[in-house]
Amino acid sequence: MEYKPIKKVISGNYAAAYAALHARVQVVAAYPITPQTSIIEKIAEFIANGEADIQYIPVESEHSAMAACIGASATGARVFTATSAQGLALMHEMLHWASNARLPIVMVDVNRAMAPPWSVWDDQTDSLSQRDTGWMQFYAENNQEVYDGVLMAFRVAETVNLPAMVIESAFILSHTYDIVEMIPQELVDEFLPPRKPLYTLTDFDNPIAVGGLATPADYYEFRYKIAMAMEKAKEVIKEVGREFGERFGRDYSQMIETAYIDDADFVFMGMGSLMGTVKEAVDILRREGYKVGYAKVRWFRPFPREELIEIAERVKGIAVLDRNFSFGQEGILFNEAKGVLYNTGLRPIMKNYIVGLGGRDFTVKDAKVIADDMRKLIERGKLDKEVEWYHLKR
Repeated sequence: MEYKPIKKVISGNYAAAYAALHARVQVVAAYPITPQTSIIEKIAEFIANGEADIQYIPVESEHSAMAACIGASATGARVFTATSAQGLALMHEMLHWASNARLPIVMVDVNRAMAPPWSVWDDQTDSLSQRDTGWMQFYAENNQEVYDGVLMAFRVAETVNLPAMVIESAFILSHTYDIVEMIPQELVDEFLPPRKPLYTLTDFDNPIAVGGLATPADYYEFRYKIAMAMEKAKEVIKEVGREFGERFGRDYSQMIETAYIDDADFVFMGMGSLMGTVKEAVDILRREGYKVGYAKVRWFRPFPREELIEIAERVKGIAVLDRNFSFGQEGILFNEAKGVLYNTGLRPIMKNYIVGLGGRDFTVKDAKVIADDMRKLIERGKLDKEVEWYHLKR
């Protein structure tokens, strides 16, 4: 069928809710938390209006929400949830259960700074604190990518049997309205057919145990298989992203979206909504004679090692923008990128700029200041310091 999008002006949270609806999610278990709540409220509205045949499970906490999602997914259902910040932290134990049981749950996390002090604004620390739980992570730049990301996440998750997070920025996306091109239901059904689980708790002719005790002789193999599934996910992500582009005109075949790499001296690298500002800044800077490009990391888990190496082979410098910080070390994306390049022999000038913590605004002006700093560092051929808290006292 010819693709004729359904255009709506909606928030990032509503984009997530519509994507769950169009994915024909069967079970939702969630607990309200600002700024995620309107995702679940919208899904509840779909159910109340008879637009969705979804079993909604009210629970007393986010820990219980993920426990209910695990149980539902283990029966073979397509399962969705959403949370943010402290709620995601409360889920932490159960996130390991979901991935270790190889359950393809999809969750939207609305990035919000961790307390104390209390904040409800954007910060990537909540999701990145869960990087070792075995969940795939997709970072959306805008509301369109929230919608597209949920649909692709289900397809990828159900192929490799691992759970996935789709991550959007608090208020910058979650409560800001923009045009989103949604896909007619019959075309979504073609792209995302019903889930076909490898095993279920309800197959009584083939009984299984989920979460049973494993001896030291067996546990190692379970972890290895999760690692191999993550590696397989890279090719699945690229293929699903390519197919999505062919069907709907928005290509996601790159795990790192790039532009102006061919002649760039350096690139900005980052994740999420701040990359929209970076793109605007790059266009302005190039008109002013700067040889600069950008590298937007879409998928943080699995980490796109091969694509990063290709970028590092072509540029002299990488300015890594982190809206997060790992205390005692540095920005998390910066640390990951350095780890990838350490044994390659590639030595671009890499500097880490800590920006926008707790939702502090990141502007085109900020990007231009960082570009001037990077240009000086490349001319000198060495760093003054690896990590700069850019927004401190500005």
